[in-house]
Formats: sequence, C-alpha cells, structure tokens
Amino acid sequence: MPYELIAILMFSTMMLMLLTGQRVFGAIGFVAVIAALFLWGDRGGYDIGFSAAIKLMRWYPLLTLPMFIFMGYVLSESKIADDLYKMFHVFMGGVRGGLAIGTIGLMVLISAMNGLSVAGMAIGATIALPELLKRNYDKLMVTGVIQAGSSLGILVPPSVVLVLYAMIARQPVGQLWLAGAIPGLMMATMFIIYIAIRCRINPELGPALPPEERDVGWPEKLRLLRAGLLPVVIFAVMMVPFVNGWTSLVESSAIGAIAAFLAAILKGRMTRQVFETSVRQTLAITCMFMWIILAALAFGAVFDGLGAVKAIENLFTEQWGLNPWVILILMQLSFLIMGTFLDDTAMLVIVAPLYVPLVGALGFDLVWYGVLYTITCQIAYMTPPFGYNLFLMRAMAPPEITITDIYRSIIPFVGVMILALAVVMLFPQIALWLPNYVYGK
Repeated sequence: MPYELIAILMFSTMMLMLLTGQRVFGAIGFVAVIAALFLWGDRGGYDIGFSAAIKLMRWYPLLTLPMFIFMGYVLSESKIADDLYKMFHVFMGGVRGGLAIGTIGLMVLISAMNGLSVAGMAIGATIALPELLKRNYDKLMVTGVIQAGSSLGILVPPSVVLVLYAMIARQPVGQLWLAGAIPGLMMATMFIIYIAIRCRINPELGPALPPEERDVGWPEKLRLLRAGLLPVVIFAVMMVPFVNGWTSLVESSAIGAIAAFLAAILKGRMTRQVFETSVRQTLAITCMFMWIILAALAFGAVFDGLGAVKAIENLFTEQWGLNPWVILILMQLSFLIMGTFLDDTAMLVIVAPLYVPLVGALGFDLVWYGVLYTITCQIAYMTPPFGYNLFLMRAMAPPEITITDIYRSIIPFVGVMILALAVVMLFPQIALWLPNYVYGK
C-alpha cells in the first residue's frame, strides 16, 4: 500500500473515532499503536508507544505545566480576581465603555495568572457580565468582549496551549511564551481601540458611571490598587528572573506557584477548600495534557517512519506548484474549519505530525508558526456552530442572553482577530523580536 494512502487511512480512522465521541488521546493513541503494529510488526511496532512515553517523562520543561496551572487556580479560587475587577470598576468607570475596557484588562491579567481561556470565561461571565448588564451596557457588545478577552488566555504567557505545541513541535517553551506576549498585548489593545471607538460613536453602548458610584475616596482606591496589582507583582517576580537569565523556566514556574500560594495565605484566603480544589484541578488538567502529548508523540513517530510529510511536501510544491505562503494560508484556513467542531488540543495533535514538519520544510520559523496556530485557535474558539467559547458562554450567561445574541456578538471581534493574525503573518518580528532579544543575550 502506498505511504500516502496509509496516511489518509490513519487520518480518516482517527476522525471517525473522534466523531463517535471517543476521547482525543484514546483515538489518536489507538490509531498510532495499531498502525505501528501493522507496519512494523512485533519487532518495532511495540516500541513506538513505549519510546513516546519515555520521551515524555524525560522532557524536563514539562514540569512547568503543573506549576503554572496550580498558580492560576490558587489566584482564581482565592478570589483575587474579584479585587481586580473592583479596581477597574473604580478607575475606569468614568470613561465611556470604561468597564468593557477594564474587562479586557482583567482578562489579560487573568491570562497571565492561569494560561487557560476557560478561567477568563468563568470569571468574566460570573463577575463582569452581570455588572455590565446592570449598568445598561449593550448586551451584544459585552458578551463579545468577554468571549474575545477570555481567548487571550491561550496566547498570553504562561499559555498552556503553547506548552503543548512546544512539546509536539520540539521547540523551546520559553521562546514560545515570549513570542506570544507582544501579539497578545497587541490584540488586547486592538480590542480596547475597537470598544473605545464604538462607544465614542454611540455612547449608549457603554455609558460612563455616575460619580457617586466610583467616588470611594483615596484610601479605598489605594487599597484596591494594591489588591489589583498583586497578580502583576506575582507575574513580575516570576518572569523577571527568567527574562534576565537568572533562573531557568522550570525554576521560574516554581517561583510563580510559591508566590501565588504565599499571596493567598497573606490575604487570609488560603482555606482547605481552596487548596484542595487547586490541587485537584491541577492534577486533572496536567494528566489530561500528558495523555494527549503521549498520543501525539506516538502518532508523529509513525508519520516520521512513513515519510508521509515528505510526500505531502512534494505534492504541494512540486506536483501542484503552490507557493509556500499559499500553503501556509491553507493550513490556517483548515484550522478555522476544524475549530468549528474540535478544541485547540484536538486540532493540534491531529494535524501537528503533518503540519509542523511541513512548515519547517517550507522555510518558516516554527516559533512564529506556534503563535499563528494559537491566534487561529482563538478565532476558531469563537466561530459557529461549535466554537468552544460559544458554548462556555451559553452555559454561564444569564437567561436574557440567547444563543443568537452570543453568535452575533462575536462578529466584530472575530474581524479584529483576523486582522491581528494578518498583521503577525506580514510582520513576523512582532512575534520573534522579544524571544530573539532575550535569548540573544
């Protein structure tokens, strides 16, 4: 059987298993191991899964994953995010659309605390959304604000999705995190500019708060400022030593976890319930990602052995004569299509064995491509009919926000994100300048 046909058969079998509701790691790992046994028999096929497991266990930077997840859950479960929103409420409430702009700022800080979009969505939908609706903000705009802002969690460091990409693409996690920082802040700024312009043109979309609601006195303002800046201090304590080369990435992640734990203790919020929930969630998410990475490594090993990537490259570049940029754009479009029915991890582990080596063979930077992939995942999170963030919002939003409202609310923000994707594609140094500067030192 030709290798190309074997690759197509593996992909179609995996997609069929996913459509039947099987877990992502189970479907991918099963196809990888069975294909290895059929291709190489008991002399080499058995080793594929075992070697992937050993490679996973020996990957030292993976220790950052539980550290950052634990840090994020400690900060969110101890309600430090509530203080953040109160700070934005007081300092930004007097501006038209100020609370919506403050919500984007809240999401950026939560992203730096957690690295997952679901945390930002949960906090935004439960804390920010009721307050915005109560103050007569337009429900379509604020629903879109929370969905778009929460998607920053997978791009702004410490992004858990970029850890997964780093493992599969064999790229340094530190470089990927630094590469995602400036595009993430750029996208947040674009959201803020959009909100400010819309509310300037139509003040009814985001009315300013009356003075009596935000005039709390300077002692209270200073208290809120200290409480709100606490996550920023924790992030700085963690990242400054790493950026300056004083600590490794794993050591910095441990510093971040310890700093968050001590902050919760000093504020009197480290209860038994908070600690137990944080540890349980950390264990669950870390194990989930490890299983997915293990399955992806096994699947990628089979593809390497088949030489399928070389065959696909020859098909695109020699037989069809496609330009490398055309191939890259087609890859991004395929992510957008898959994002309508798959989450980010499933998309990555399904196509990474094919796309990542192909991107390298076409001469593109794999760190830069990791940022492109992540931005495309953000867009896919918000595209109907099955966008991940759409269903999270439906589950958490109050009854007055319908599924039609949720779908309509994301249209302008998806446009902003596509513009951001195009900018990063046209100007790769937006993503690559910071990692080159830090690692060049």
